[in-house]
Amino acid sequence: MFTGLVLGKGRLIEKHPSGGGMVFGLEADFDLTDPEEGESIAVNGVCLTAMAIQGRRFKVDVSPETLSRTNLGALAVGSVVNLERALRLADRLGGHLVSGHVDAVAAILSRKPDGDFVRFTFSVPEGFGRYIIEKGSICIDGISLTVNHCDDRTFSVAIIPHTLAVTTLGGRRQGETVNIEVDLVGKYVEKLLLAKTADGSAAKSGINPAFLAEHGFMK
Repeated sequence: MFTGLVLGKGRLIEKHPSGGGMVFGLEADFDLTDPEEGESIAVNGVCLTAMAIQGRRFKVDVSPETLSRTNLGALAVGSVVNLERALRLADRLGGHLVSGHVDAVAAILSRKPDGDFVRFTFSVPEGFGRYIIEKGSICIDGISLTVNHCDDRTFSVAIIPHTLAVTTLGGRRQGETVNIEVDLVGKYVEKLLLAKTADGSAAKSGINPAFLAEHGFMK
């Protein structure tokens, strides 16, 4: 589990096929204090297992499923990525709960300056817009961000100068793709609302869209 508060950047220094997937060699721009072989590290928002840790360098296996769901397969040697080590129970939860299980790849529709900030607008694959809400949280390439505006196929975020400086978003341009992970809560609520009994009929529940709207959870 992660928070979406990027710890630093890493550079891809090695990439080769392995068993239908890939093996990446990465070098962080920060010290991996108390490194643990097999620990989880988020790479552009993707939870991967760190192996062969030597100083700031480590390797990760990237499965075929991960390559099909994320933009990691498009990275070239020399590419820069966002890195975050796994959350500890004693840590501050400054972002939001992020699983590191990317839902989809989104395209950057536009990048526009707004004072010292930059406003990004993204397109999302069909079906994912229902999980994104205005002023809700979303994880973009491992960065916890707040949604400013959204509809069924697009959403926008405003990026502060600090985030532009310390993450890869500062160098992102229109047409490029990013990994997105929507808020976990919405997916669980949807599954509960659509639950079925053993015979396939809809399960009865006191929680439904009308209930959620009445209590201020939906507009």
